[in-house]
Amino acid sequence: MTSKNYKLYSLILIIADILVLLAAFALAYVLRTQFDQRPLLAQVYASQYLMSALFIVPFWIIIFSLLGLYQKGVYSRRLAEWSRIGVGSFIGILFVIGWQYASDEIILPARLVAVYAFIAGFVLIILEREFLRALRDMLYRYGVGVKRVLIVGDSPATADIARTLANTARSGYVVVAVACPKANFPEGLKATHYSRVEAALKDIESKNITAIIQTDLYDSSARNQMILGAAQTNHIEYSFIPGEAEFYSGKNTVDVFVGYPMITVFQTPLVGWGAIVKRAFDQLVSLIMVIVLLPIFLIIFVIKKIADPGPAFYVSKRLSRFSQPIGLIKFRSMGSQYGSQDAAKEFREMGREDLAKEYEKYRKVSNDPRITKFGKFLRDSSLDELPQLFNVLKGELSLVGPRPILPQEMNMAKGRTALLHSVKSGVTGLWQVSGRSDLSFDERIELELYYAQNWSFWLDLKILIKTVVVVFQKRGAK
Repeated sequence: MTSKNYKLYSLILIIADILVLLAAFALAYVLRTQFDQRPLLAQVYASQYLMSALFIVPFWIIIFSLLGLYQKGVYSRRLAEWSRIGVGSFIGILFVIGWQYASDEIILPARLVAVYAFIAGFVLIILEREFLRALRDMLYRYGVGVKRVLIVGDSPATADIARTLANTARSGYVVVAVACPKANFPEGLKATHYSRVEAALKDIESKNITAIIQTDLYDSSARNQMILGAAQTNHIEYSFIPGEAEFYSGKNTVDVFVGYPMITVFQTPLVGWGAIVKRAFDQLVSLIMVIVLLPIFLIIFVIKKIADPGPAFYVSKRLSRFSQPIGLIKFRSMGSQYGSQDAAKEFREMGREDLAKEYEKYRKVSNDPRITKFGKFLRDSSLDELPQLFNVLKGELSLVGPRPILPQEMNMAKGRTALLHSVKSGVTGLWQVSGRSDLSFDERIELELYYAQNWSFWLDLKILIKTVVVVFQKRGAK
């Protein structure tokens, strides 16, 4: 989809949202006035109500816009879009109620009209956007609105990007040609391969290429200028996607330094107001959860003392933000004689070399003989991790973040620990909701590095929602 098409799609979304919101307000009015026989709070005629809706809906659209619902980065990700529609709809209906109160003008004939409008708006907008998404994907399949792209680069990222974009129905791209070493050309890709970028640039017009994506800056400045110049000469889109993303991910600022554009790269977007909001959210939610779950804490404590004599809690030394050591609090799930040394060493002392190797690969084992019967229940239900809420209250952990690693795992992170610990560790995270213990240690680190470099409040909410689903499904818990 070209830049022009993105703007057109955003405009279509705005128009569709306006029509759907008007329909939602009308539906709310009809449901309450025609199908509910209870008396109304005020007599508001349909024409008067619809005129008020016409006045209110533009403000609702502005709220959606401020939440990014007309930006490609949001409407291309279903869960992010749905969550923001929910938030926007809630803020929008609060605006209606607040306007009615502040202006002393009767807009709603009954309180339930606001509830119906919120529910109808949320549901109908999601259905509308799912319909438009399906229509857009269908048009992609027929080549409507897609970009015909030439990918240029020598790094493995070139092949990865080409493979991803090859799914035209989802990406909106048709990979026409790839200029890269033969070893990096994806097997089975239906595109022309060029060993030299100069040959590919000569065929831009004949192959009707509308975009160039470059993944590496060549040593020759003239060669880089030639690629950019070819895009400018043919009036097509040019994008640069760095193969070494860590130099550009996180939070970046662009400024002018001694006459040159300067990109300042922060390790993580979790700085400034983002860090303050996250900390406030952690404190509020963890405090509420501790109060609500206090009876469960007491029940587990009593059962633990009866079923498994010994300490009810287990404090494990872990590393959190800036590799600072913390005492991670959990309900003890193993026998009291275990946990004082590395698990692999304990397995070898038990004569279980197979478990030692499994632990060294995944940092977890599927059937740990050290775990008691009640401890297994705690682990399967993830109840053993509830005391970590006290770590959150103390400021040692966040609700969402990379898993706090053991000190002996520092060397396994292959020099990436500094970036991994640029944010505070969390009770849950991308690792836990993306396969949890079924992932290898390296796969887990990659996910957690992605989180550190791409943090957003919406990503935290998404992970928290997925955590609830994973825990109830008992998927991946060991």
